Amino acid sequence: MTEFLDLEFQDSVRMPWNVLPGTKSDAANCVIPISAIYTPLKPLPPTTPLLPYSPLRCRNCRSVINPFAIVDFSSVNKIWICSFCLQRNYFPPHYQSISDQNLPAELFPQYTTIEYETTATNEKAQVGSSNIFLFVVDTCVIEEELGFMKSALLQVLGMVPENCLIGLITFGTYIQVHELGFAQIPKVHVFKGSKEVTKDQVLEQMGFFAKRPRPTTGVIAGVRDGLSQESIARFLLPASNCEFVLNSILEELQKDPWPVPSDQRAARCTGTALSVAAHLLGVCVPGSGARILAFLGGPSTEGPGAIASKILSEPMRSHKDLDKDSAPHYHKAVKFYEELSKQLVHQGHVLDVFACALDQVGVAELKVAVEKTGGLVVLAESFGHSVFKESLRRVFQSGDHDLGLSSNGIFEISCSKDIKIQGVIGPCASLEKKGPLCSETVIGQGNTTAWKLCGLDKTTSLCLIFDIVKKESSDAIAQSANNQFYFQFLTYYQHGSGHMRLRATTLSRRWIAGPGSKEDLISGFDQEAAAAVMARQVSFKMENEAEFDPIRWLDKSLIHICSRFGEYQKDTPSSFTLSPRFSIFPQFMFNLRRSQFVQVFNNSPDETAYFRMILNRENVANSVVMIQPSMISYSFHSGPEPALLDVSSIAADRILLLDSYFTVVIFHGSTIAQWRKAGYHEQPEHQAFTQLLQAPRDDADAIIRERFPVPRLVICDQHGSQARFLLAKLNPSATYNSDIPAVPGGDILFTDDVSFEVFLDHLQRLAVQ
Repeated sequence: MTEFLDLEFQDSVRMPWNVLPGTKSDAANCVIPISAIYTPLKPLPPTTPLLPYSPLRCRNCRSVINPFAIVDFSSVNKIWICSFCLQRNYFPPHYQSISDQNLPAELFPQYTTIEYETTATNEKAQVGSSNIFLFVVDTCVIEEELGFMKSALLQVLGMVPENCLIGLITFGTYIQVHELGFAQIPKVHVFKGSKEVTKDQVLEQMGFFAKRPRPTTGVIAGVRDGLSQESIARFLLPASNCEFVLNSILEELQKDPWPVPSDQRAARCTGTALSVAAHLLGVCVPGSGARILAFLGGPSTEGPGAIASKILSEPMRSHKDLDKDSAPHYHKAVKFYEELSKQLVHQGHVLDVFACALDQVGVAELKVAVEKTGGLVVLAESFGHSVFKESLRRVFQSGDHDLGLSSNGIFEISCSKDIKIQGVIGPCASLEKKGPLCSETVIGQGNTTAWKLCGLDKTTSLCLIFDIVKKESSDAIAQSANNQFYFQFLTYYQHGSGHMRLRATTLSRRWIAGPGSKEDLISGFDQEAAAAVMARQVSFKMENEAEFDPIRWLDKSLIHICSRFGEYQKDTPSSFTLSPRFSIFPQFMFNLRRSQFVQVFNNSPDETAYFRMILNRENVANSVVMIQPSMISYSFHSGPEPALLDVSSIAADRILLLDSYFTVVIFHGSTIAQWRKAGYHEQPEHQAFTQLLQAPRDDADAIIRERFPVPRLVICDQHGSQARFLLAKLNPSATYNSDIPAVPGGDILFTDDVSFEVFLDHLQRLAVQ
């Protein structure tokens, strides 16, 4: 395991197969695709330099020079040979002093990942241009919720850096665009929410050409193309200039005044409001890293993008309705948000959604726009909930736990000629740059070798899926001479400082073909990365393939892998063994089958979309916690120690801390709970008990501080109603109908699900057939 973590520390990459199958048929037999989970902006080791110049590129395939390039120092004009296309390239004159004792940093063997700052000296860095926040606030909420939201917004406005530009749109039945640059009286531009608003209507109605004539030709795009700085500064102002106006608008903000009949939902025009926000940013600041922060308190019922009707007796869509195709608004709303996502990607802007309501607000429909622009999403029950308040604060926090928000990214892949790219699953949008490296089979955003990342941060992770195209294995001599496959990932992005940077990661992986390859493939198998790739794949297929049966697909894949890589005698299940490299993989698959990504029963479409969006943007370590939660046990007998994710871990005198990524549960055994209720922890002679209660709280706080979105903290007691958060995740090794009685002080589960032991038993029987 450690060698994979070292590779991730150096190159921010985890691959299920670190020794690759060399031919198409070998790759098909491996079941899990040749893939990589890559975190483009993961902080680099502190020793890696930032190079203040532009990189050298191969004149044939445009890949960037890297430590795997062959350098010929002996020739008069020094030459480097590209590791991807074997093109010979001359070094430019200012590299002539290099030698094997005097290498530039990009050729150092340990700098396979390196970053260049590419802003030219004559260009000034666009300071502050990466930080434009347009708040879009829903006012169709009850007074109490509006109060919570106002206090959260006022708090973060104090944290926004002074040079950031800020704008405000509020909406209910109508849309109000607030003119922050007019301090004398509050001035608002109102749009009707029930019909679509075009870009021209926004330009016309908001008086962008009141003082100067409109250009007759060309696209209107910011100060460079047709707009004056004054007309833009009415709506987007530096935080330091509009703090007073903004605070007074927010403090006086009222709930939407339109009366709502008791048998109807509020008329809320979310789609039109987001469309107006996108047009406003597209007109004023195209190409700069602006973010729309949408605060939604309920379902959209008015205008384009509506997800429910106004009549309360008509329920919101459920998974069953989507499966049966009986959700009347769904496809129309998704189509509307797809168009909106294309517009935002074209403009380079990001949509972040903070959805806080007990009912659904339409995250399932909005998913396409948030995911393609690389936006953040937070789902909570109320604007007063710590999940919302803490997560919003994290967006604007600077220092240790800042998110490292960057913008305007372009991501490109180069690889050896025997490999093709099927696609990317993750928060990005295809730039449709077709080429010889694109595979016929497409998964996720495919048919391209370049993607747009409008918004990205330190943890954004992409899942890249490849195809091996070599048909037959060549002779052994050729294999030993040239047995490396090369990959290069280039991320060109605008750093928070306003400078443009290019990060280049180049990897080489050995490939192996032919009869003796099984042991080598096993030695390079990373089971955590494999589980994360399978989870993204199964979520993607569930959303995009009709009649797809996820359980059957996962089971067939697992059986195939076990019969390919397990050791056994045919038809004797008891002889079956798996190498330590594969031993936890069946357990990951067992928990993935039971996880919220696959079992959508009891979750709304909004929750399922939320869980999958987070899964699709997180790194391997976090994805594994979502698939298979981690559990720590605390007791008087021993220090904190890992506990099995099993009902047998529950004991009356133990505290359990369960981390399932979205929720963190502190579970007190029945005896501990009785002692706590009796107040023993407040008595000086029971200092040890006080410390026992405090230890899991401290560990839970440490988890919560590190994570975005902030998880929900549940503190519960054995046999209490909230204990369900823990029980639902445990392996049901003791249930109400098992023969073995429960351990005294332990627990049993009321479920008909099979336990992991039964699952493993069936797996062994099927694998050896």
